[in-house]
Amino acid sequence: MLEEIWATTRAEFQEIPDTVAITVIALRLSLAAILGGILGYERERKARSAGVRTHMLVAVGACLFVIGPMQSGMPMADMSRVLQGIVQGIGFLGAGAIILHRSAHQVEGLTTAASIWATAGIGVIVGLGLEATAILSTAMVLLILAVVPLFVPRVSRSDEEN
Repeated sequence: MLEEIWATTRAEFQEIPDTVAITVIALRLSLAAILGGILGYERERKARSAGVRTHMLVAVGACLFVIGPMQSGMPMADMSRVLQGIVQGIGFLGAGAIILHRSAHQVEGLTTAASIWATAGIGVIVGLGLEATAILSTAMVLLILAVVPLFVPRVSRSDEEN
């Protein structure tokens, strides 16, 4: 009986067949966490609601939702349904970062919500094995978050009405 339990337990952990597969999965998950962390650090530095941990979790989660189906043998043609679910789920998460101040007619958190959405996209492409594209995308998002505000001044609602 003990032998049967051990054999069943070993069989349950056979989804990673070799060292190469373990290395690929570990690298993809680690890269997703690092890239998400970089974007989250920028948001945290600006004291936004979603920071390092949130962005890391979004990137790793999106990566996992891609790696899992691929590992289980899901055809790439069916992956579109998984991606649709990720985008929809992240939309709900991003909506939680948006705050509407009715008295001041002001909306906060749109950029953070968009950064969460972009971070999920980066996690997806890491999961698909497109690491160079993920790194380039992270650099682009980081430039948008950190550099664009230096050149494009924020216009307040009262300035727009004048």
